[in-house]
Parts: sequence; structure tokens; C-alpha cells
Amino acid sequence: MSCLPNSHTDNVLIGVLLTQVLSEGQVQPGQCAFYEECGKNPSIENPLIPPIVPCLSYTPARALKGAHYLKLKSVCPMLDRGENATLACCSIKQLRSLELSLTLSKAVLIRCPSCAENFAHLHCINTCSPNQTQTVNVTETRNVTYMGTNVKVVLGYQAYLSTAFAEGSFKSCQNVRIPATGGFAISTMCGRYGAKLCTAQRWYDFQGDSSNGLAPLDIDFKLIPPGVTAGVPAGMVPYNGRTLRCNETTPTGGEVCSCQDCQESCPLMPPPVMPAGPFRLMGTDGFLVISILLLCLLLVAFLLYLLVSCWVKAKEKQDKERWTGKTSAKDQNGNTVTQPLIDPSEVSCTDKNSLAAQEFLGSLFQSWGTLMASHPLKVNLFLIRHCSFGLMYIELTTDPVQLWSAPNSRARKEKDFHDKYFDPFFRTNQLILTAPGRKGHIYDSLLFGRQNFSGILEKDLLTQLLALQTRIQNIEFWSSDLNRTATLKDVCFAPLNPSNPGMTDCAVNSLLQYFQNNVTNLDAKVNMTELGVTKEVDWRDHFIYCVNSPLSFKDITDLGMSCMADYGAPVFPFLAVGGYENFTNAEALILTFSLNNYNRDDPRFKVALEWEQIFLNIVQEYQRDPSNNFTFAYMAERSLEDEINRTTSEDIPIFMISYLVIFIYIAVALGEYTSFKRILVDSKFLVGLGGILVVGCSVLASMGFYAWIGIPSSLIILQVVPFLVLAVGADNIFIFVLEHQRDVRRLGETREMQIGRVLGNVAPSMLLCSVSESICFFLGALSTMPAVKSFALYAALAVLMDFLLQMTAFVALLSLDARRQDSNRCELVCCVRVGTRRPMKPNEGLLMPLMRKYYAPVLLHPVSRVVVMVVFVIMFCCSIFLMFHVTVGLDQELAMPQGSYMLEYFKYLYKYFEVGIPTYFVTTKGFNFTSAAGMDAVCSSVGCDQFSLTQKIQYATEYPELSYLAVPANSWVDDFIDWLNPGSKCCRLYTLGSETGNFCPASESAWVCGKRCIKAPANGVVRPTVEQFNRFLPDFLVTSRCRHGDDLSSAVSPGVRSLRFGCSQRCRVCLRPAATRFMAYHTSLTNSQEFTKALEKTRELAHNITMGMREVPGTAPDFEVFPYTVTYAFYEQYLTIVPEGLFNISLCLLPTFVVCCLLLGMDLRSGLLNLFTIIMITVDTVGIMTLWGIDYNAVALINLVTAVGISVEFVSHLTRSFALSIQLTHIERAKEATATMGSAVLAGVAMTNLPGIIVLAFAKAQLIQIFFFRLNLIITLLGMAHGLIFLPVLLSYFGTEKHLCDGQTRCFLWLPHSHTLF
Repeated sequence: MSCLPNSHTDNVLIGVLLTQVLSEGQVQPGQCAFYEECGKNPSIENPLIPPIVPCLSYTPARALKGAHYLKLKSVCPMLDRGENATLACCSIKQLRSLELSLTLSKAVLIRCPSCAENFAHLHCINTCSPNQTQTVNVTETRNVTYMGTNVKVVLGYQAYLSTAFAEGSFKSCQNVRIPATGGFAISTMCGRYGAKLCTAQRWYDFQGDSSNGLAPLDIDFKLIPPGVTAGVPAGMVPYNGRTLRCNETTPTGGEVCSCQDCQESCPLMPPPVMPAGPFRLMGTDGFLVISILLLCLLLVAFLLYLLVSCWVKAKEKQDKERWTGKTSAKDQNGNTVTQPLIDPSEVSCTDKNSLAAQEFLGSLFQSWGTLMASHPLKVNLFLIRHCSFGLMYIELTTDPVQLWSAPNSRARKEKDFHDKYFDPFFRTNQLILTAPGRKGHIYDSLLFGRQNFSGILEKDLLTQLLALQTRIQNIEFWSSDLNRTATLKDVCFAPLNPSNPGMTDCAVNSLLQYFQNNVTNLDAKVNMTELGVTKEVDWRDHFIYCVNSPLSFKDITDLGMSCMADYGAPVFPFLAVGGYENFTNAEALILTFSLNNYNRDDPRFKVALEWEQIFLNIVQEYQRDPSNNFTFAYMAERSLEDEINRTTSEDIPIFMISYLVIFIYIAVALGEYTSFKRILVDSKFLVGLGGILVVGCSVLASMGFYAWIGIPSSLIILQVVPFLVLAVGADNIFIFVLEHQRDVRRLGETREMQIGRVLGNVAPSMLLCSVSESICFFLGALSTMPAVKSFALYAALAVLMDFLLQMTAFVALLSLDARRQDSNRCELVCCVRVGTRRPMKPNEGLLMPLMRKYYAPVLLHPVSRVVVMVVFVIMFCCSIFLMFHVTVGLDQELAMPQGSYMLEYFKYLYKYFEVGIPTYFVTTKGFNFTSAAGMDAVCSSVGCDQFSLTQKIQYATEYPELSYLAVPANSWVDDFIDWLNPGSKCCRLYTLGSETGNFCPASESAWVCGKRCIKAPANGVVRPTVEQFNRFLPDFLVTSRCRHGDDLSSAVSPGVRSLRFGCSQRCRVCLRPAATRFMAYHTSLTNSQEFTKALEKTRELAHNITMGMREVPGTAPDFEVFPYTVTYAFYEQYLTIVPEGLFNISLCLLPTFVVCCLLLGMDLRSGLLNLFTIIMITVDTVGIMTLWGIDYNAVALINLVTAVGISVEFVSHLTRSFALSIQLTHIERAKEATATMGSAVLAGVAMTNLPGIIVLAFAKAQLIQIFFFRLNLIITLLGMAHGLIFLPVLLSYFGTEKHLCDGQTRCFLWLPHSHTLF
């Protein structure tokens, strides 16, 4: 060997001579097929790297030593057998060229050292194997002139490999990922097939295809199974070297591949905990079993009660009649009753307390009523007037985040933290376009085979879309806030140039970005030859390549175009097309314009709103254009708020009509109508109007007061509070006016005294309801949800104000009206009198006689009572079952009015989007990213912790149906490490000129930038020192090339980005980021339940990540990782709305019991029956919500709190009337309460609410139709059913014993030796 010539020319000549000598026996061990470089491949045009080809040279393998040996040991260590003992068929020049080629591939594969080692192993064997002729069969050569000598070069050969070696190499590289895309590195190395269809054979075919711009010649890889000799030339031995598994270390010290890149490296993870199944008992629905058991228990208990009651009554008949005397008295309703005299010991403490309470309240209100009636014109509304002045300062909250997310809630804090360190979540303006009816076509691609293109992917449609996109991008308008013409670049989201963006820096995502929004690129076509076949390639080939390799700066076609968007970032295919199984058969195109989301007090916020309005105008005009070939849906960021505001303004007339209907009913129903001639005298038009004004003034006073103290209002307050107060106020008005009409003025009693006495009779009942409701709402203000809290505060004060006005202004108004009526003056025209005088007998109206004569007897018939109890108990138990199956949430489309373009957009969004919204995993301060342990706890490449931040997110994406994560998080730490990797040639230093030693951009020539930033580590684990981290991170953040194209500058907080600017070296070493973020993507979320579960699962994952990262030395104990996306603030409420709703409703129920007991003189039984009935109404309401498809959410909770208040009106009046009745039996007392108070409740609450509620059915807003019409209709009907059907029957069975006092001044007692009324 030592006598071999050393000069290049001599080697070539010897190779030519030996070729002739070995023509008969050239396939043998120790022989080369080619050796040394002989220039460039003349058949390759526009390669990515120089296509250097070898000289045909059938010569013995050479022994290596010196620099030659060291280079082989560095590039192909698997061939090293020691200096002078190592034979090879490659020169040192070939090794340098091989090193360059492997460097490009390793830049993609280096995340997995064993994969990179196997990849290098293959090409080292082909190029340098000492037994080259046994594995390589030269198939194509050409005579060329090289360095003045005519030589034969190799342009193609066959490489024989065993399938075991080939499959082992392929398997080790199969799962290596590119973190920024969530895709696989092998997808860029398998040509037309991508990662999904790639096999070992296809992978090798791509590597051996010279048309890919990387291979210098054509290599036909033959994969031979073990034992197969057919097709293998004589003497050839398919190479079967040992491959490294991806979970093995390399001989050179390379670490095992990470779990993200190698399934075998993953720790044995227990399967994720499946969500708990539905509650079951005895193999069926557990709640159904409980409801059935409860029903049986209640029915059996009721049956036992009936049996015991019958036995007790039978026994009482056998006892001697104990009553010996009778006297007569008047009960509180003025009815003559016969009351047996009783023993003093039978007067209970409850009776005495009740008497004292009624006596005190009655006399107090009687005196007050007489005073107000006597001086009606002196009533001073000073408090109301001054509170109402506060309306000048009222603020309406329209921001959904401020309405439904508490300022101190976790989601709001996290949003504020994110927006403090990063820009707020960008504003989205989007079109989703389809072309239904357009036929697709089959495209036979030279590179990718037969592909089925859908009808939407037609060039003419793409050209039209480009024209529309360009028109929108060129929007210009005069901005008074900027005092100049504004364009898209003034407000657009420009991730790679946020400080001074140009038009091409704006983030516009669409399929056309694969062509850089350039019609010339879209029209480009060229003839291309592949494997001897020549065909035309065009935009379709480029599209197929880009959707599979969106980060490529150059495709594999002869078009040579980039896939990157014109603003420098990749456009992932799921953001460009939708509704696909394969990208080429996508059913929709997606066009998205992203704008910066400024604070509302920033002038640029108004500019963004103006741009979005013009965007909407253009899109709507385009939709009406008959030449438009698209069917599409669209939205702007402002659309949700616009549509809500629009429907609110459009539905204001509906509310006005509702109030008008209620007013007409009150005005008509309050009239006495004793004769036709007195219709205008006995009507109560002005009284009804006064009652409406009282309600309006109370609402205005409440709103004004809270405006004074700075508590903002909302549209839901304007819609619900007047309705609620009107229901409460109308009931009290009816009770008061009807009691006055049924009363007869006593002898010597003035009109004012009569009004005072009537008020004394009914005001305690009005006080009972008003105080209960007001306390109920004040307690409801303990809610954490701002909308519920403000509603409760406004409603509580409005109810109190309404009661105060009823006790003052309305009493005065009724006094004036009574004076007019007594004078026989007509209403509205008081100067006109009628001759017919008012009859001097009580006017019971129409309802009271009907209910006394027909309704109450039928209702309280023994059979009817049993049926009512059974039916309502069954309904209650069924509602309990249904209550546990109510759907929690509020789908965003329900906030839109019928016919809104946003409804179509939501339909398209759910149908065509393949992934959901992006979510960020945000880190707070307190974590040291500059240490090796810190980087290992975050990254996912070789050497990283198996349970790092990104690795845990990757594990979660493997179960998208449980984690709701579809695309794993990209990591700026991984990108930074890849950027620093010496093999990537991205981070280099100047070696020439005045900048020597400074960072050299990737755009500079390699001649002036010959040094890498860091040295290549032996184990393949690249980790910068703290000094290197702080030195090169600013350069990494501002480098636009050699990155994965993600918004890296926004991945780190301003604290880190400030490293770019004049910081001292000391600052660079000490400064740590205050916040960083890692972006992943949710699965496609279609309803509020999925959004809520996604939030819950990402929080669980973030907590797990936090606990792991806190174990890294030097981490602050308060360090945290939390998930953030724009929707979390809306859906966080549904994580706690069930327990919070139970808490709020329970607080509201408490005062209904306490106040009832107190005002009835500690009557616990009446308070409990009152409470039980209200609970039944509430439970039944939720049950029917389930049947009628009404979801439980914050709006429903507001209505349920309202339901408690309205239920008080249906129940408490009648309970008090029963408790104070002195009829002999429970049934008689129930009949009296039903006839007297039930008629007033029916006329005042039910009949007042129903007409107004029915009008709401014609509203356009779905929220109003569902949560105001349906839900209020349910509340009113259930309240009426329970108050007028169930409660009288319940009281007839379980009500308090007969009241031994007449409710006014006396108790009837039996005194020894005499009959005395005491």
C-alpha cells in the first residue's frame, strides 16, 4: 500500500487501468467501485448543494492515516478500525463533501443522535466501505473532462441493503419531530409521500433522487429480505450492519433520543384516567334510582299521614263535645265567623307573638296610611329624585369579559398577566369559503402521483380569492384618531416586525401565502423530469408539497418556490384549508386577517374598529355580487359585540310593547265596573299608570344610586330588573287596591281613615314579600360573577324603593283617586261628573266569587287534595332527576339574533375547522432558563427531561379526546438549541473584518463567518453556558432566517426582548425572563361543554407541569405555569357555576323563611311550608329547563334568583292569609285564603306577567326567547300552579292549627264562671 501513487492524476490513471484489469472479477471484498471526486454532475441543474460525483475506480481499498484517517474517524466513526488498520474507498475530499451533505440532514435529525448516526452509517457505507463492490453496483457513468483529463464519472448506482438494516434505520428516524410544526422531520425527506405514507423504501428512494437538489447522483436502493438471492448480482452481499435503536446511546457518546422523537424512549406511562362515567346504582342511572326511592318514601309517608289522620278524626268523634259556648267575631278579612270559646291555656305562645306582631305592624301602617292619604300632595320624593340624578354618571358594561369574569378570578388574573407581558390576544377577522356544486378533478402529479383535488381547489377560484384578499389588504380610510390615512399596516398583527411593519409584514393567513400572494407564482409552471418521465409541474405540485412541509424555503419541484408566507412565517395547512381528510380534497378555504388587540382607551383601538367595519362592508358587498363563485361565512372581531348591541336595540320595542300590554291589563283589571254609566268613574287608568311609574321610578332610583357610587350597569339589568320589580309591584298594587274595593267604610270613618285601615291590613303582607325579596337579592350579590352581582344589587334596592314608593306615593295617588271616585268624576276628564252614585257595598270583583264558589271547593275536595299532592310530589321527584341532567353552559351562537351572519359563521367554523383555538402555556418569573437543568425541564430534544414541559404537553396530545389538545406546543427553547447547534450553521461568528468575534447573520457568506457560536458536544446534547445563553439569545430573537418561522419574538416577555438593546454584559448575565409562553392548539371545540372541559384539562396539565418544574434547583416557590387563551375568561364560570348557583339560591331562600317566621310571630311551621313550596318551584323550574332545552348558565342563574323572588309573591301572601285566618278547620281556612288572597295573587302576579311574557316570544334575540320568554313563562306558570293549587292543599294538610286570635285585636278565651271576650 505504501507504494501507491499519491497524486490525484496518478490515482485517476491507475483507476482507469485497474478497471480494465478487474472487468471480469470486480465484485470482491476489499475492492472499490469508485474513488475520489471528479467534478460536478453535468445532468443536475440548480442544486441546493454542489453535486460532486466520484470517479469510476475499481481499485483496492486504501489504508488511511494522518489527516485522512482523522477525517474518516470524525465523519464515519462506524468504519474506524484504528490508524493504518482502517481501509476505505473514499478520499479526504469525498469525506469533506460527505460531511457537508450529512450536516444538512443532521440539522433536521440531530434531535435524535441514533437516527443521525444511522443516517450517516448508510451513506458512509455507500461512499467509503472497503467492500464497496459487494454492496454497490455502478449503473450509469459518463466520460467528462476534469482538470484537463478525460475521466469516467459515476452518475448512478444500485445500493444493496438488507431489509433489517433499512427498516432499523428508518424506524429510528420515523418519529423525529420538528417542534415548531408538531410535524415529523421525515416528512421533508420522503418527497411526495410525507410522513404518513413514508416507508423505508420510499425514504431511501427520495435520498437517492438527484432531482431533490440534495443528492449528487442517482442511487437505486435495493432492499433485500434475508435469504433472498433473486435479483441480486453474483457476488453482491446486501449490507446488513447493525443499526442503533432510537433509545440507544451512540458509540460516540450521543444520548438516547427523547420520548417525543422516539416511542421506545418514553417511560411506561399509565393510561390516562378516563373521565368518571355517569353515576349509576343497580346498573341504571343513579339519580333515577334516588328519585324513585324519594318518590316512594314521600308517597308512603303521605299515605301513613292520611291513615293516621283518619284514625285521629275517628277517635275525636267518640270524645264528648267540648265546646259549650259560641261567640261571634270578625276575622281580618271582615267575614263573620262563629268561634267557640276556649280555655286560656290553649292560646299558644305563637298565637300571642303573632297577635303582637300583627297588632304592631297593623297599627303602624294604619297610622302611616292615614297620614299619607290625608296629605297626598305633600308627599316628598326627595330621596328618589336625588338618587335618579346619578343616572348622569351611569356606565353600561358591554365587554363580555367584564360581565362574566370577576376581576379577582383566576382567569382574569391570568389574562391580565398575559396581556401585561405580551400583547393581548390578536383580533381575528376571517372568511371561510366553499364552492358547493363545483366538481373536483384528478391531477396526475409527476412527483406525488394521482391526487384528488376538490372543487374549491381550482385555479380560477384561487385567483378570485387573491383579488378579494388584495382588495381587503389595500383598505384605506381617513382616521381622525391618527389624523391621517390609515391602512392595514397601522393595526395589523406583524409578529416578525412589530415595531415598524410594512404591508408584507402583516399576518394574513391563507392558501395563497404558499405563493406569497403573487399571481405570477400561482401561474408558474415548468417541465420537469423525474425518473425518466417528463411532465409539467404547476401550482398544484407546489401546494401538495407545502401543505406537507409548510416550513420549507424551497419546494422539491423545478419551480423552486418557497412555502413560507410573505410575512416570514409558515402557514400551517389547518389554517389555510378546512373540511379535509387529505389536504387536496379540502372543502373550504380559510382567509384570516389578524390585527393587534389594543386596549379600549388606546386611539388605535378605534382605528382597528374602523378597519373591521370596512372589512365587513367589503365582504358583504362581495357576497351580494352575482359574479361571486363562493358561498362563504365571515366574521370580524367586533361582530359579536355588534350583533348583540344590534339585537338589543331592535328588541327594545318588544320590551316596550310588553310593558304597554302589562299597563293596559293593570289599568283595566283594577277597575270596579259597577255599572256601564260609571265605567269612566270606576276605571283605574291613572292608578295603573301610577303603579307603572312607581316601578319605573324605583328602578331609576336604584340605577342612579349605584351610578353615584360607581357600580356599572349592564343591558341585562335594563331588561330584567324592570320586569322583576313590575311583577312584585303589580302584585302589591292589586292586593292593596282590591282590598280597598272589597272593604266598606265603617260608620264615622273618613275616606283617609279607611285607606289607612286597609293599608294596615295588607301592608304587613306586602312588607313580608318585599323584605324577603330584597334580602334575597342582597345576599345574591355575594356571587363572584359581576353580571349576577350587579343584577342582585340593582334588583334588591329597586324592590326596596318600590315598597317605599308604594307606601308613600301610591297611597297618596289612591287617596286622590278615591276622592275623585267619591265625587263621581270621570277619569282623565275630572270636570265631568256622572249622576249614578257609587253603591255602598263591597265590590268583590269577578275572580273572588268564582274562586270562593267554584274553584276552592273543587280544589279542596278530599279526592282532589290527594290527587294534587300525588301529582306535585311526582313532579317534584321527576324534576330532581331532570335537575341532575341539566346542561351547563351557554353556546356563543345563542347570543346572536336569528338571521345573524354570525350564526352561519359558527356553522362553518364547527364544520370545517380541523383544529381549535391556540392556547399558550405561560410561565411566570422565578425559573432559570439559562441553566442546563432549566433548559432540560422545558425542551423536548435529545438530552431533555422525559417529563419536561413540552414533553408532558406532547403526552397529552396523544389522547386528544381526553386532553382536548390537538397539536403539541412548540418551544422557543428547542428552537434556540437547534439554532445554536453547530450543525445547523445558523449561529456563526465573524472571522474576518472589523466584526471579528461578533454574531454573523445567516445571510453572510461562509467565507467571512467561519466559526460556530459553540462547539459540537461529543454526546450530541447542545446546551449553552449561562454566558452563551445571554449573549446569543438577543441575536436569536431578531434573526429572521434559520428559524422555524414562529413568532419567537413574542414567545418571550419584554424583559428578555430588552436584551437586544443596550444592556451591559452584567445585565445580560443577571436578567431572567419575567414570562415566556409555549403555544399549542386545542382540538376543534364546538360547544360550551367542550370549551369548559378543555379549560379544566389544560389547567390540570399546567399544574402538573408546575409541580415538576418547581423541582429544578433554583426555581422560586411561587413559580407557576398556567394555560391561557382568549376564551378561558368566558368559560371559567362554568367550572364553579353549579356550586355557586346552589349557594346563591340557598342564600336567597334563607330570608324567605326567616322573615316569614318573624313577621308571623315565630310561626316556624308556616315558614317551613312557605320555604318548601318555594324550593319546589325552583327545583321544578330547573327540571323543566332540562326538558325544554334551556341550559344552566349565568343568565339562567339570574332568572332562577328572580324565580325565588317571584315565588315569594305567589306563596307568602297566601301563607300569611292562611296563618291569620280564624276559620274552624284547615280546609275552611285554606278555602278562605285561596278565595281572598289567591284571587289577588292570580290577578296581580300571574295575569300581570303572562301577557308581557308572551310578547317576548316575538323578540329576535335567541337569548331573550330562551332565557326571558321560555324561562319566565316556566317560572310564572309553576309559581301560579304551586301558589294556587299545591299550596292551599299543602296548608289544608299540614298548616298551622287554627288561629285563636282574630288577627286584629282580640283572642277568644274561656274564663271560669263567665263568658268573656278578652
